[in-house]
Amino acid sequence: MAKALSTSAQKVQETLKAQGFACEVVELPDSTRTAVEAAQAVGCSVGQIVKSLIFKGSQSGKPVLVVASGPNRVNEKRVGELLGEPIEKANADFVRQHTGFAVGGVPPLGHPEPLRTFIDEDLLQYAEIWAAAGTPHAVFRLTPVDLKAMTGGQVVSIK
Repeated sequence: MAKALSTSAQKVQETLKAQGFACEVVELPDSTRTAVEAAQAVGCSVGQIVKSLIFKGSQSGKPVLVVASGPNRVNEKRVGELLGEPIEKANADFVRQHTGFAVGGVPPLGHPEPLRTFIDEDLLQYAEIWAAAGTPHAVFRLTPVDLKAMTGGQVVSIK
């Protein structure tokens, strides 16, 4: 019998189901906090790992979600241009306040309010990708089409 999911992972599973996605959250014994750890834990390439990164609009103070392919670094200047204001890294308290999840486990959906979202175009080359599911040990498999549907995100070059 499958072990019950932790509270945060269960919240992500329920959100996926409620939104009509057949994705299944799995909690792994190994950490998935970093893209490299996640790729090793699920047996895929680092590029197939969806990093959910929260930034903050420097002027508006609004949260911005960037879902990036594992090895890619976010070009903050580029994202700021797309957003229409500079962005800055968000601290852990800001991340939890606006997503409901701790850094290292932020999923691309299930936040208290819809977030302005940018999707790394590099994720679209994969048939399947893996995203965090509420904890540093929880992930779920999805497709780039699912990711676009669940986030309402804009596909851009983030590098």
